[in-house]
Amino acid sequence: MELRHIRYFLTVAEEGSFTKAAERLNIAQPPLSRQIRDLEEELNSKLFVRKARGLALTEEGTRFLQYARRIKQLADQSVEDISKMNEGLTGRLYLATVEGHAPELFANWISEFKKKYPLVEYEVWNGNSDDVIKRVHSGLNEVGVITLPYDEEGLDGRLIYSEPWVAIIPEDHPLAKEKGDSIELKKLAPYELIIPSRRSRRKEIENWFAPLKCQPKIICRMAHMLNAYELTSKGVGIAIYPASAAKYVNGGVVIKRIIKPDVTAGYVLVKSAERDLSKVAMEFWDMVNEMYDSGK
Repeated sequence: MELRHIRYFLTVAEEGSFTKAAERLNIAQPPLSRQIRDLEEELNSKLFVRKARGLALTEEGTRFLQYARRIKQLADQSVEDISKMNEGLTGRLYLATVEGHAPELFANWISEFKKKYPLVEYEVWNGNSDDVIKRVHSGLNEVGVITLPYDEEGLDGRLIYSEPWVAIIPEDHPLAKEKGDSIELKKLAPYELIIPSRRSRRKEIENWFAPLKCQPKIICRMAHMLNAYELTSKGVGIAIYPASAAKYVNGGVVIKRIIKPDVTAGYVLVKSAERDLSKVAMEFWDMVNEMYDSGK
């Protein structure tokens, strides 16, 4: 089977006629019919049947049509990609990120990368750290940003940013009226809390409270900071999130940095340690690391 067989088959299927397909392909009808017969012999299946008003696909022909379209699409894409290589680095970069400060990091990196490689396209997926890790492991996304902690097995990672954890408090709450921009963790113990949904996050927050000989009163776990803010602004509870949650705040709450202990959220750039990156993803990974090595 050759690529021309695929193109001939698709044209006949679209036109529903050997005559019209031959005209469109600018070849004589007998050679076209012969090529289709050769294809049918190779597949050991009849692909077309004659009807009163032209040709129709058989059941086997309908199934083969799906494969033929995919083959032609891949062939066309390969020609386009290879022909563009002389124009500079091309391709699509598949990235995955958590919320918080990570979207700002990616915005800065993509902005710099676009200056060097203007033909690259981007697909950015957003979720919690556990989901990002799964997508990086599976190859759905090549480079991601997660928050600590994480299992380092099968991943290459680099700490790239840290920020304090904060309490997002309803503005009419007694704690909101206390002076200062920080609050001791023990003062949160009596109140219902809203925390991130990541599985390991609950354990981490419980460990903060362990020296206080108490368990946090967790009323809700949410993946998205904006949703947590909305609940907090309605007085449902006090939210505990990284400081960048302040970007989603639009009144109705007071934000205080958590102290005693001083707890921070670390953001980590990750890729699979078991799978090679595509050329475009490797260039992106190297650029980001070079930026941090040079202190930018």
